[in-house]
Amino acid sequence: ILLHFKNNEFFNDFYNKNLELTKHGVKNSVRTDTLIIQAIKSTDELDKAVNLLVKRLREWYELHNPEFSVTVQNHEKFVEEIINKEKKELLEYLNVDESDSIGANFSQENLKPIKSLAFQIHNLYQLRKSHESYISTLMDKVCPNIKAVCGTLVGAKIIEQAGSLKRLSEMPASTIQILGAEKALFRHMKTGAKPPRHGFIVNHPLIAKAPDKMHGKIARALADKICIAAKV
Repeated sequence: ILLHFKNNEFFNDFYNKNLELTKHGVKNSVRTDTLIIQAIKSTDELDKAVNLLVKRLREWYELHNPEFSVTVQNHEKFVEEIINKEKKELLEYLNVDESDSIGANFSQENLKPIKSLAFQIHNLYQLRKSHESYISTLMDKVCPNIKAVCGTLVGAKIIEQAGSLKRLSEMPASTIQILGAEKALFRHMKTGAKPPRHGFIVNHPLIAKAPDKMHGKIARALADKICIAAKV
């Protein structure tokens, strides 16, 4: 029977049917966890861009008002304040007289590009928040257990590093524990350096708040629970 279908008259039909099946497969290969992976990658890129731009903004603004820049360490608050307030108001907040400031007095023409950059950075912060909210919504639908165990961003990074939720569910807890620490693992295998105790899960509150000597033990327990949550 198969030899019968080798006839050239069936070639176009076979070709078209295979093309339709391939298109159908590609279309249905986009799953919710694929969207989570793309969104968390976008969030990581936003973090890199924001950190780079904020560094430039601080150096630029410090020429005008170094006292405020040094005092306010939180980047997002720093950006919001310089958008909405003038130098005099910001110095009053610090109980510093404007005449005592060592910063140069900029004209509005020179302040305009600084505030424009600050406004764009502020928009990037808002975009990042909307991405995080979107990721949280997707995780509620497809992997609420992982979100409950390790939070939105840590959970999304683990899924992204694994490649998919299905691949994550097939991994042993020992592999999940060091996802994100591949360089340290290969260095350990090559040079005999100290093996990594954890990867992305180091950002989990349970590990971040614990003493350093407890990190390995908590990471093992946490990875075990993430492994169970992924399977569920």
